[in-house]
Amino acid sequence: MRVVVVPHTHWDREWYEPFQRFRLRLVALMDEVLDTMEREPAYHFTLDGQLACVDDYLEVRPEARDRIAALVREGRLAIGPWQILLDEFLCSGENIVRNLELGMSRADKLGGAMPVGYLPDMFGHTAQMPQILRLAGLTHACVYRGVPSSVVTDAFAWVAPDGTAVRTQYLPAGGYGNGAHLFEAPGQLEARAEEFVATMTRWQGETAPLLAMYGTDHSAPVAGLPEMVASLGARMDTLSGYITSLDGPAVEQLPRVEGELRSHARANILPGVISVRAHVKQAMGRAERMVERYAEPLAALWGEAWPGRFLDMAWWRLVDASGHDSVTGCGVDDTAQQVAARIAEAEHLGQAVRDMVTARLAAAVPSGGILVVNPSPFDRSGVVLVEVAGSDPLVDASGARVPSQTLEYAPTLLLDEEMDPRVALTFVHGTELYGQHVTGWSVAEGVLTFTVARESSAPFDVSEVAAALTDDVTRVRIVAEPRRTVAALVNTPALGHTSLAPSTAPSTAQATSAAEGVSSRAWEGVRAGERVLDNGLLKVEIAADGTLTLTGADGVAVIGAGRIVDGGDVGDTYNYAPPATDRLVSDPDEVEITPVCTGPLVAAADVRRVYRWPADAQVEGTPELPAAARSDGTEEIVVGTRVELRAGEPFVRLRVEFDNRCSDHRVRLHVPMPVPATSSFAEGQFAVVERGLTSEAGCGESPLPTFPASSWVSAGGVAALLEHVTEYELVDGELALTLLRSVGYLSRNRNALRPEPAGPQLPTPAAQSRGLRTVSMALMPHSGSWAAVPPAAEVFRHDLLAVPGAGEPSLPLPPAAAGLSVTGEGVVMTSLRERDGWRELRVVAMSDVDTVATIEGAFTEARSADLRGRPGDPVDASRLPLRAWEIATIQLR
Repeated sequence: MRVVVVPHTHWDREWYEPFQRFRLRLVALMDEVLDTMEREPAYHFTLDGQLACVDDYLEVRPEARDRIAALVREGRLAIGPWQILLDEFLCSGENIVRNLELGMSRADKLGGAMPVGYLPDMFGHTAQMPQILRLAGLTHACVYRGVPSSVVTDAFAWVAPDGTAVRTQYLPAGGYGNGAHLFEAPGQLEARAEEFVATMTRWQGETAPLLAMYGTDHSAPVAGLPEMVASLGARMDTLSGYITSLDGPAVEQLPRVEGELRSHARANILPGVISVRAHVKQAMGRAERMVERYAEPLAALWGEAWPGRFLDMAWWRLVDASGHDSVTGCGVDDTAQQVAARIAEAEHLGQAVRDMVTARLAAAVPSGGILVVNPSPFDRSGVVLVEVAGSDPLVDASGARVPSQTLEYAPTLLLDEEMDPRVALTFVHGTELYGQHVTGWSVAEGVLTFTVARESSAPFDVSEVAAALTDDVTRVRIVAEPRRTVAALVNTPALGHTSLAPSTAPSTAQATSAAEGVSSRAWEGVRAGERVLDNGLLKVEIAADGTLTLTGADGVAVIGAGRIVDGGDVGDTYNYAPPATDRLVSDPDEVEITPVCTGPLVAAADVRRVYRWPADAQVEGTPELPAAARSDGTEEIVVGTRVELRAGEPFVRLRVEFDNRCSDHRVRLHVPMPVPATSSFAEGQFAVVERGLTSEAGCGESPLPTFPASSWVSAGGVAALLEHVTEYELVDGELALTLLRSVGYLSRNRNALRPEPAGPQLPTPAAQSRGLRTVSMALMPHSGSWAAVPPAAEVFRHDLLAVPGAGEPSLPLPPAAAGLSVTGEGVVMTSLRERDGWRELRVVAMSDVDTVATIEGAFTEARSADLRGRPGDPVDASRLPLRAWEIATIQLR
């Protein structure tokens, strides 16, 4: 027989039970795996392609390390190459790279990783995965979900946008469990084997070895399996042993499948995980940006000793959170809570590193001044929000006036009450009082008055105050120095920093000198009128119903943007499903528009809309028979939208906020497209993917054309700039962006849009996402292609960083300093860190045509590297040719 049996387990690290409860079962399984393999020398086993199984086990059984390493070296136990089996669409491209890097590095210490990009249960696959695998040294992939109907054999060439191809083993006829039932009934071995051979021969042909994946979710090895395999004339192997021993056609001769794999033709891809538990996706986006674009680059360029352990811990948590049953939100509430905590820790670690580096830089800026840091790899002129004392104008290190606008004043009267002043003295700790520092005090007319400020070097002795008190002092006042929040238009060098401070000295230059590099249209500033905001690049008109008309400088107009639509959802964490009789609510009962600020750098208005949303699905609905309609009872929901336009930005910023008091529903923000569109373009994981208006059907799951976008999506002349992975759909000439999806079950046995359960039917009340929900995004009309969108998304997603000066007040403002510049048509920086004494930079050519990257900074050597950091040949970083969609890693010193 031609059957090759691959015993394995598919181990969901956390899912319908939280991690630690699953780990107890994992330890028992691994004990059994090792005992069985040592007892039966013919046994082979594949540990699901992820090192997490090994690491989680060894934390409990550290003494088993040598046993595992011995089996790996013998080629009988396959581990890696991933650290964890991820969801490819719900983490950044850099997170995917670090996952693979971490898994292969950990596997090397135990004898080596399985040389196969095993992706058995991901809910679809990203377009650049073939290139990522090849750049890490892997030439094979193995997939199950998302494969289109055009694939009619078990192997195909999966081709990335740059043309990189890997041989890909498809797992048909049951996926990673296609052989799970072969040995369940020993008396039926031959009959079952014949049936298996007949099925798989249709896929693999008459002569090729037939792959039997013998295992399923959380399955353990079966004692005596080698004898049963031998009785059939079959053989046992690991997945890597099977794939690497194949003697088939070269990858160039295989059928080609290009780009992402998101077809419903062969298996469910469960697209609703993109939008469920949206707060977890928001947290993941924040944490990834904090580590990737603030902590690591700042530490590499401006830090002292590389804080490797802190950053390693951050990446461990980000990678762990990326699991395909973790960040997806399709687990029980306990699992989601633990994932959210893990992501929060990663963000905190990134913040700690960022703050450590900026504190070092801020020590050179006088107290009262502001350090401004640019996280982008190109020079930026943009608005930064800073808090400063007094009312003096801002200047930069050259003495030039910095254009600014006061947005609000902080309260100066912190306390004014009748009280025993001796009680008030207990509020003082050293010089600290009410979170500030005492700068002076007085006793007059029965009142004890303290003056406080954020910084103070004035001497203070609380005993002197006590001695000055008399019985007629009965009132205490605390007065703070005047402080204000200011919008300032600042020039910052690439990945560098500059500084500002209030000054009473006459300006040495005209105000516009500080806006060098800003186009004249941008420097027109923002003008606000009656329901109109205009900065010369974009005009925003707020209609009576609260929607927006956006008109770009090129005349492209979006009419009616920002319409909120609420509809029913009686699906589950995996799949959206509307009730049979849905009721959509899109018209507000009340609208109130309030100006907030009127320019010249920032103009904003608040739009308050009041809706009556159905409270839930009908009460007679059950998990087995979901409600057929929405309830008659409603909740009053106030949706607030801050509409903000800044000088120099061709997009309008929106912050949508509401208290979700409803269940079983979906809330979307609709944006009409200026021109008809038959496709959309969305950024994600080192690529821009074009998608049509439909999805391929075939498996039974309804192929809804809802898709993920990471940092932006563009269609029909309008783009949405995003802070986190967001679900979108093109529907009735509009771009619909999901703000919230509220559901109450992990999986429903009966889901109208999915014929089979996706997991156990367990309640997930926290997945209703009740409470305050806030979503930020920006809208940008544009003409032509999407080429102008990525630079705008870079600015929207990565704010300039303002840090209070911490140096002596007498210090001069330090001059601006550049870090590293990365420019080129379509060139995007995705990572900058330190590795083995080199600064390692990763860039992607986000372009349909070949391009050139220009890298400038304080380095004298440059060499290429692979995704694992292994060095290659010297390169000319000042002119680095890149293929369209190429991912390139460069090491600088």
